[in-house]
Amino acid sequence: MDLEQQIKTIADKAKEASLKLALVSKSERNRALKLMAESLWAKRNYLIEENRKDLNAAKKENYSKALVDRLTLSDKTIKEMAQCLLDTAKLKDPVGEVLSTFKRPNGLTIRKVRVPIGVIGIVYESRPNVTSDCIGLCLKSGNASILKGGREAAHSNQAIFKVLQNALKQTEISLDSINLISSVDRQAFHYLLKLDQYVDLIVPRGGEELIRFVADHTRIPVIKHYKGICHTYVSGHADLNMAHNVCINAKVQKPGVCNAMETMLVHKDVAVRFLPVIAHDLKKAGVEIRGCPVTRRIIREGVKEATQEDWDTEYLDLILSVKVVDDTQEAIDHINRHGSHHSDAIVTENKKEADWFLKSVDSACLYVNASTRFTDGYQFGFGAEIGISTDKLHARGPMALEELTTYKYLVFGKGQIRQ
Repeated sequence: MDLEQQIKTIADKAKEASLKLALVSKSERNRALKLMAESLWAKRNYLIEENRKDLNAAKKENYSKALVDRLTLSDKTIKEMAQCLLDTAKLKDPVGEVLSTFKRPNGLTIRKVRVPIGVIGIVYESRPNVTSDCIGLCLKSGNASILKGGREAAHSNQAIFKVLQNALKQTEISLDSINLISSVDRQAFHYLLKLDQYVDLIVPRGGEELIRFVADHTRIPVIKHYKGICHTYVSGHADLNMAHNVCINAKVQKPGVCNAMETMLVHKDVAVRFLPVIAHDLKKAGVEIRGCPVTRRIIREGVKEATQEDWDTEYLDLILSVKVVDDTQEAIDHINRHGSHHSDAIVTENKKEADWFLKSVDSACLYVNASTRFTDGYQFGFGAEIGISTDKLHARGPMALEELTTYKYLVFGKGQIRQ
């Protein structure tokens, strides 16, 4: 069987399994998640051993420190993966939820009920934990899944999938409900994108290049975010100690992720007091600052000139653009013009100003006095996430169980016919 036929066969079986999965009880799906969690922890030494093969290859390829960090499995990360599955099992099951019920004058009773989407394809890069997170969320929401990971994490992904699949054998759930395309041939990815008659939704998780490629080469609906150009605006009404902590966390805690701050906006009234102090600590943490002319006059040393391109750049690194603004409206305009509609924050003690910011900025997640680093399915209490969407239709922000469902109308009558 050639590669194209292999991928088609996987998708065909996944489609069939998705119909059967809709009949599996909630308790059985939850039991499967618990067994998977136990298996991950029990097989952690095997997983770390297989992950080491990917890490050795990464060193030979001279991958960036940020990518290696995302790629690495340890006892800690495996424990987190297992806990994520357990937390997902505890969440309220959205499938079968009655969204509304209404009765028509002719006696028909119409019920709007939440149901699984069907078959979810997830295409991702360098993060082995995505394998277990996505399989867990799809199973919980009654969806079959087809995963295609990147070459750089091939051994890790296959090992995790093998452990989860063996756990699934102890349940009533079809093994075809979870699938991993193990081929590292890029053509396998292309074949998957053609299968709109089997796959109901594609979720790409990775860099902008991957996401744009998926969106441009498939007829399957795609949930996406191209960039994570996240801003924090330090208002003239900000508590500067709070602003300092929020901004340091948003930039430094994990710079290589989509919810890290890439641009810091500071009101002119507090810039002279705030910028020198935070610049000192940012530099101490290894952050390169690229500032507007006013920023460079205030900090004076060690700040590169920010170009127009910097305001539109997702660094995913210890680099930060800084701009001093005249007022809140200028901050809002800058974010709406240069941001990616992902996550943006304001630090202010002025409620009216906070409300203005929340209503005016067009982003999936907005924060008042908190770090943008919280844009994450687990942090939101969703168990995990399939991805983060900056789209406006169907799903927006961290995409978890509810976003993996659609709905159908159930209509009950007593022999009514339309006149």
